[in-house]
Amino acid sequence: MRPHKLMFVLPNLFTVSSILCGFYAMILCAGQPGPAQFNQAALSILFAMFFDGFDGRVARLTKTQSDFGMQLDSLADVISFGAAPGLLVYKWALEPLGFLGLFLSFAFAACGALRLARFNVIAMRSPQGGGGSFFVGLPIPLAAGVLVSMIIAHHAATGGEVLEGSVRGPVAVAATLLALLMVSTVRYRTFKDLRLSRRSAFILLLVLASGVVIGTRFHPAYVLVAYSFAYLAFGLVESAFLVRNRLVARKVRTGAGVATVLEEEAEDDELDDEDEDEQKVA
Repeated sequence: MRPHKLMFVLPNLFTVSSILCGFYAMILCAGQPGPAQFNQAALSILFAMFFDGFDGRVARLTKTQSDFGMQLDSLADVISFGAAPGLLVYKWALEPLGFLGLFLSFAFAACGALRLARFNVIAMRSPQGGGGSFFVGLPIPLAAGVLVSMIIAHHAATGGEVLEGSVRGPVAVAATLLALLMVSTVRYRTFKDLRLSRRSAFILLLVLASGVVIGTRFHPAYVLVAYSFAYLAFGLVESAFLVRNRLVARKVRTGAGVATVLEEEAEDDELDDEDEDEQKVA
């Protein structure tokens, strides 16, 4: 084989490494795992996010993008960020809820698969290849990141204690919300068009400073949780403003159209009056 053809294997190795991390997380959740296994599984999914974030960048740097790589990346995401987090949150918190816990865990994995299928369709139809300034719906790696950040923070803050029953309800609500956000049309920024400026630098420093404050005053494990939920809230607020602006623009267009119709009717009435006057004179 020619050396330059081996470059096509490099980004796929990152993707396969992501699959390995997700599969290892599911192995840790098999049987009757304890808090240590849950924490290790969450960390494994976190490493899967690292590999998933770099396979596309490696493909662009080596100019080895391909349809095969895109499909492999989607299949890897279903395993590492759909099935693995779904099984993890079920064994960690939702198993005592019975069928409801099983259904919510399945809903998270199923909505993640639907989200990926929609993304692939958009990528095939879009000249930008699915890129752009916004994601349509919450990306599945970020949804999985919210769940694993909660598990890591709980393990670090409690010293590896078993999850209390009172926390299972909020975890179920969080899993349901994440599943719905993945299949929603809420727009989340990709930050691909972010350029270094005074404003962006100030925002970055503010984000880092808030993380330092949270880590020092509370616990370092809470920083990832705070960043995850802040991203969720930012997407919801920004989408609400976008919807509001669209409604205002629609009302303005509708008002302009009504005004145009009224003006045309007034002109028609004036013409009719002039015709009647001319007929009377005649």
